[in-house]
Amino acid sequence: MKKFIKEKGIVIPLDRANVDTDYIIPKQFLKSIKRTGFGKNLFDEARYLDKGLPDQDCSSRPINPDFVLNQARYAGGSILLARENFGCGSSREHAPWALEDYGIRCIIAPSFADIFFNNCFKNGLLPIVLDNNIVNSLFEETVPNEGYELEVDLTEQTILKADGSVIKFEIDCARKKSLLNGLDDISLTLLHADDIKNFEERWKQKSPWLFT
Repeated sequence: MKKFIKEKGIVIPLDRANVDTDYIIPKQFLKSIKRTGFGKNLFDEARYLDKGLPDQDCSSRPINPDFVLNQARYAGGSILLARENFGCGSSREHAPWALEDYGIRCIIAPSFADIFFNNCFKNGLLPIVLDNNIVNSLFEETVPNEGYELEVDLTEQTILKADGSVIKFEIDCARKKSLLNGLDDISLTLLHADDIKNFEERWKQKSPWLFT
């Protein structure tokens, strides 16, 4: 899993509440479990004017010019600004896979659906919960200012704005440590590989008939 320490990037404003995981990555693209290649279909139904199909070449598909990802001013953006209850709906892990594959590293919203929120940390994304008034002010600053950037510092738990002001955010200590070190659930388990091996050896000696 990619480490998250600090991210400075263009902010992409997605001004829509209750964005569900089927909107993030539609169901027809869930056949693969490779974790990569989903970025081209991120927000597929809003991003394109036709119906997307698995393994389709998206380079020649008609795009929706009004959708935020298709606007040149947000090209290369890595910080997604969203509204409340982001990531609701089904528990598909493909949603954070698609966001990460597109290049999103951080999502800022007033609230997230629980399962999506947890899945973000398991896939190198940083979801930040901020007060709704602060999120509103960020939308008001982002939309009229082309190239609007924020700098997110996970170590300091701060968001540095273009005017030099700082927003603090909270995060669980264990999740912070995992992101800073790029450790997913499997990596965290492997940190205890020696202890696991020693336990297995002791168990074999104590109950050898279980292993014959």
